Amino acid sequence: MIQSLITLRLDTPESASLYALLDAAFEENGYAMSHFEVEPDNPDSQEWTIDIYVPKDELEEVLSQVKAYLPSDMPGLEITHEDLGEEDWVAMSLEGLRPVSAGRFFVHGAHDKALIPAGSVSVEIEAGQAFGTGHHGTTAGCLEALEDVLRRRSYQRIFDLGTGTGLLAIALAKACHQPVLASDIDPVSVQVARENAQLNQVANWLHVVEANGMHHAAIRENAPFDLIVANILAGPLIVMSGKIAGQLAAGGSLILSGILDAQANRVVAAYVAHGLSVERRASREGWTTLTFKAEL
Repeated sequence: MIQSLITLRLDTPESASLYALLDAAFEENGYAMSHFEVEPDNPDSQEWTIDIYVPKDELEEVLSQVKAYLPSDMPGLEITHEDLGEEDWVAMSLEGLRPVSAGRFFVHGAHDKALIPAGSVSVEIEAGQAFGTGHHGTTAGCLEALEDVLRRRSYQRIFDLGTGTGLLAIALAKACHQPVLASDIDPVSVQVARENAQLNQVANWLHVVEANGMHHAAIRENAPFDLIVANILAGPLIVMSGKIAGQLAAGGSLILSGILDAQANRVVAAYVAHGLSVERRASREGWTTLTFKAEL
């Protein structure tokens, strides 16, 4: 799907009330929104950005609605929009399905079982309807980040937000020998993840639920988590930053991806504002993976 980004840049103290107004107006549409301060060109002014992520075919309609909500005399207002590009996740997963090695993790299809290195944590994933075969820069980046944190400590309460095929959750269940909770907003992904858990013989360790963001009883009941992984998109990650950070245990680790390199600073700012510190930042194929730690 082609995604578009509408950016409102304002030099006005009214940005918070405008954000609240737009957030309420578009709540039923499910658009991801973010609101944060940016470094102004003029050191004597304050500048704020409001970002709204919408499908491209809805761009003109949403732009018209946004303009209708804005006061005609709002100072310093600038509205821009850009296409974030098209990602066909299924086609991407079908392209060049070679085994992927990231640290101890080895992701492969059924046809490459003979190539599994001794001592590796292997995950068998076939291309299908859900995103996450390990070949995309975001998934491979998460596996590398997991390798990094698992070298330093063990985890018992683990949550994978936006699990897709279940690849990361399965890798965690195998590497940590601990129960893993995983969620996805897409019912197809939930079913695929459950099937892949069976295929990889971790169905007893992996509990997959259909959930919109952090809204599910299983998430509330199992929180706080000492490890959370979320490989989704920058916009939703920023919008949910408070809720995600709030479910992370003291001293816990948080790994985020699905973030274009140009968006990484915004994501960092959102989570640092909630008391987390950046432990690791890595870029792969134009996508950034971030590792945060909660204070003890």
